[in-house]
Amino acid sequence: MVIGIMKVRLFSSDPQSLKDKRRLVKSLVERLKNKFNVSVAETGALDSWNHCEIGIACVSNESAHADSMLAAVANFIENDGWFEITDYSTELVHMDQ
Repeated sequence: MVIGIMKVRLFSSDPQSLKDKRRLVKSLVERLKNKFNVSVAETGALDSWNHCEIGIACVSNESAHADSMLAAVANFIENDGWFEITDYSTELVHMDQ
């Protein structure tokens, strides 16, 4: 079993308040969950209007599949248009049985 983990830092110039930002982040989180069947949560920069950090996790039986899923998620976020990725990191955790 392989667990893929990605931390993504995002920037958006659109939000004019925390309420605006939370609406945009919630929409992104739900779309990622529905499209890719991954676990997603806002994990950082909770008090910033323009910055946010989300954590994403997926489980697979192959490293290549988990890696490609996380790459597809990053590509989706980048092409979405609401947020710009300022930084991200990925990690694959191999669980032996």
